[in-house]
Amino acid sequence: MRMCILYGLIVFIHRVALIILAAALLTAAASCRSAGSQAPVIVQPGAPGASSRVIAVDKAVDQSHVQHTAADVRFMQGMIHHHAQALDMTELLSTRTASDDMRKLALRIEVSQSDEIEMMQRWLKDRGQEVPGRHAHHMAGAALMPGMLTAEEMARLAAARGDAFDRLFLEFMIKHHEGALVMVKELFSTPGAGQESEIFAFASDVDADQRMEIDRMGAMLARSKEQPE
Repeated sequence: MRMCILYGLIVFIHRVALIILAAALLTAAASCRSAGSQAPVIVQPGAPGASSRVIAVDKAVDQSHVQHTAADVRFMQGMIHHHAQALDMTELLSTRTASDDMRKLALRIEVSQSDEIEMMQRWLKDRGQEVPGRHAHHMAGAALMPGMLTAEEMARLAAARGDAFDRLFLEFMIKHHEGALVMVKELFSTPGAGQESEIFAFASDVDADQRMEIDRMGAMLARSKEQPE
């Protein structure tokens, strides 16, 4: 008899405990809903030079399936031409400068832009698009991208030597890099372009890297002009 009473008491206590626990969970859930009545948000990075924007999670768009556009393809093809000419310029530097700083600058440009050309060629190939070769910009009728040197400007650079070459190289390469920034700006200002994840990341990196190198080359150019002829 005592065992039956004890067992009934245990069952009663257990049920009461479950009721209390359930009530506590319901209260906590209600509190969470109240505190989180405002939908969670995420910060979506803007294009270079544009501000980020805050959007609600339920309004966010899955970018993993965004497709490339014709403008994306043109950007990659044009940037291959652009980078390839920068490599032509660094090749001239190897026999025309006595400056270790200039050689280090050229090496950074050569390594980074050679790697990026390979990446852009792979990107185009993977999407079944025409893939410009390393020397395609030398072909007759090849269009000059923003900032690219004309044949006359390349001839001037090739004819220079020593400090005169260094200053002209820096001036032309700053102009060249500024053209890349124009290309990135045009890409992101084209409706629907630059949204594919790989394109967005690459174009944003180009913008950031070229700006840093412009600053570096601007400082080098200012120092070179302070030196006596």
